[in-house]
Amino acid sequence: MPINSRDIGKQAEQQARHHLEHKGLTFREQNFSCKHGEIDLIMLDKDALVFVEVRYRKNHAYGGAAASVTIQKQTKVRHSAEYYLQINELTTACRFDVVAISANDIEWICGAF
Repeated sequence: MPINSRDIGKQAEQQARHHLEHKGLTFREQNFSCKHGEIDLIMLDKDALVFVEVRYRKNHAYGGAAASVTIQKQTKVRHSAEYYLQINELTTACRFDVVAISANDIEWICGAF
């Protein structure tokens, strides 16, 4: 049975979550969705909330996984994060990270945007 892109995305998010937990972050939420967009992972790093965009690419063609996080995508994630903070009445420090996965390589870009 062929694997579709949604299944691949879920696997990449699980791989990213495991990687970040191994690095000491604590899981808060996955696939937070609102009218502004979606946040793949929300983690806690000490006292800071970390909004994580997970990107998977089969290979490095067209710039690879990290390069696929466009300004438009960053804006959607920022607006979604602002909404998350607002509805949860949070005023904690936060940052935006990217976990780029391609083939057998995983890259965690802390404070990516």
